Amino acid sequence: MMIFKVFFAIANGKISMTVFLTAALYKFVELSDFADLKAPILACCNHNQVKGTILLAQEGINGTIAGLPEYVYQVLAFLRQDPRLADLTHKESFSEKIPFYRMKVRLKREIVTMGIPDINPSQMAGKYVKPEEWNKLIDDPDTIVVDVRNDYEVSIGTFKGAINPKTTSFSELPEWVRKEKALRDKPKVAMFCTGGIRCEKSTAFLRSEGFNEVYHLEGGILKYLEIVPESESRWEGECFVFDERVSVSHGLKPGHYELCRACRHPISQEDMASELFERGVSCSYCYGTKTEDKKRGFAERQRQVELANLRNQIHIGASYDSQKPDNDTSS
Repeated sequence: MMIFKVFFAIANGKISMTVFLTAALYKFVELSDFADLKAPILACCNHNQVKGTILLAQEGINGTIAGLPEYVYQVLAFLRQDPRLADLTHKESFSEKIPFYRMKVRLKREIVTMGIPDINPSQMAGKYVKPEEWNKLIDDPDTIVVDVRNDYEVSIGTFKGAINPKTTSFSELPEWVRKEKALRDKPKVAMFCTGGIRCEKSTAFLRSEGFNEVYHLEGGILKYLEIVPESESRWEGECFVFDERVSVSHGLKPGHYELCRACRHPISQEDMASELFERGVSCSYCYGTKTEDKKRGFAERQRQVELANLRNQIHIGASYDSQKPDNDTSS
């Protein structure tokens, strides 16, 4: 049996008991031997009982991992032993429950899927804007602000005045960019996403399309919510994250959303009050879209989850494991 140590973290001047560290990381860098990195990285994570997902591609690495802090730091140190990843940065958050139940290292064509060849964010990305300077940029009347996340993410929170491209996957963004006339109305384009990875790739794409003044939020929404005081914030709502927390608010405090286990859409308390909501089976976003066989399967899974909870056990099938194909795992 694994024995968990108790750790303490100081956040916003308050000391809170925490157990698990979640580290979000990514870097665009040439990894021609990325397939050879899979086995040793997976072995290191398993040895340290770290869970989560790491994506590897020729263009770099992207992932979110969680576990006991000292073991997560050992995995990060292992990754940074590779000279190409020596300056790999990560973002931290703490929780009393582990947000992942499995460890996966996957080989991909892209670490975030856009589907446009010859886009090199490490050389072509737009200008980084630190969270402390972001308000000034998006308040500038010469700036158009674009949320490059998917529609279900935008639905629970975004920056005031930002354009929502209403995409269902990141690979739809290039077509939207080429058609959206509003992008040509102002000289500056500022883009943002959860952790920064989609911003880097989208700004690189804009530059390849001839846009000159392109900016993106360094560290993404998560870094902004972490360090910008709520009293000064331009953020409205909560930020969707790709793990069991579902959403976070200012100071990266746990949000108020849950996840519909049938369609993976974030749902609020109001959504759960709907007559169309049945825990584990349907919500107002997916009601009527599933076959009877699917619904019976979902209902049985939910029954097993509730039995596991009564026994104080983890039901692996309940975890947020079937992530979106273009998942920004760093966020």
